Amino acid sequence: MSVIQVRPATLRDAKAIAEIHVAASQDAYKSLLPVAALDAMSVQKRQAFWREAIDLCEPQVIVAHLDNKIMGFAGFDRSRDKGTPATTGEVWALFASPEHWDKGVGLALWDATRDGLQEEGCTKATLWCYLRNERALRFFELAGFKRELGSARTTEVGGARVEEIRLFRSLV
Repeated sequence: MSVIQVRPATLRDAKAIAEIHVAASQDAYKSLLPVAALDAMSVQKRQAFWREAIDLCEPQVIVAHLDNKIMGFAGFDRSRDKGTPATTGEVWALFASPEHWDKGVGLALWDATRDGLQEEGCTKATLWCYLRNERALRFFELAGFKRELGSARTTEVGGARVEEIRLFRSLV
């Protein structure tokens, strides 16, 4: 039986990462965001974003693969939230291809992300999640994250107002 492997992303991975990002977003957010916003997601634009992120190592990008087929990715680094200590890391993104949901890809990515944040000296991890994204909330809560009371905020995506909440967990 093959085991899901996780490794640092390379520039060659940017297109696969972008394809997963778009496909997973369109599937996961179909009841949260306007159809037009989801349809407007561009693999080409996401590929340019992830190529730059990989090239600059901001955020650090990792991929989960099985037999060299990329199944998901994560991006993580120090928290982007103002006023957070340097020991607070943030999961910027964690996506699995919809065809690989519920198969351990997210857990493999989270384990590697946690290890990477700890190696960077982080003692706490945070992330932002759409409040109505029940699948993601359930996953992260099973991974030990808790909702940060009072952190809810409203953002506009594709003309729709969407509530987000920050989640956090200790890494020590």
